[in-house]
Amino acid sequence: MINYGILTISDKGSRGERYDGSGAVIQDRVALQGDRVVRYDIVPDEVDIIRRRLIEWADAGDVNVILTTGGTGLGPRDVTPEATLPILDKLVPGIPEAMRMETFGKTPTAILSRAVAGVRKKCLIVNLPGSPGGVRECLEVIIPAITHAVEIITGTVTEHQPAQGPKRS
Repeated sequence: MINYGILTISDKGSRGERYDGSGAVIQDRVALQGDRVVRYDIVPDEVDIIRRRLIEWADAGDVNVILTTGGTGLGPRDVTPEATLPILDKLVPGIPEAMRMETFGKTPTAILSRAVAGVRKKCLIVNLPGSPGGVRECLEVIIPAITHAVEIITGTVTEHQPAQGPKRS
C-alpha cells in the first residue's frame, strides 16, 4: 500500500472560497488503486509555505508520494515548480515530460505546464495541474509507474528484470 500526501496550491482554496475539485479527483484515484491518503492540505500560492509543507511531509517518512495540484502555469502567482525544485534530491524529468506529451493531444495548452517531479529522501513528489480534468488525465499517465518508482525509492526493488524478448538460440 502506498501512502499519499495531497497538497493543493490555491489562494482561493486556502481561504475557503473555492472547492478543491482537483484534490477530490486525486483522493478518488488513490482510493481506486487501493492506496491511502495520509496527509492533505490546501495552501496559498506562496513559495515559502509550499516549500515548508513539502519538506515537512517528505522528511516525516510516512508519505511515499506527494501529489501537488495547482500553480504550474504561467500566471504571476503560479510558483509550485519554484517551491519544489530546490528541495529535490533527484529530478525525475520523465514524469512531467510524459504528462505533457500524452495530454497535449487532448489539450494543446498542456505544453505550457511547468510541472516538475523528483525525489526527496524516500518520497516521490509530482506537480500536477490545477484543473480536475488535467489532474485526471495526468494521473492516467503516471499511475502505472508510481508503484515501481516507490519500490525503487524505498529499496524494496533493487534490481530490474530484463525485458522479455524473443528467445535466442
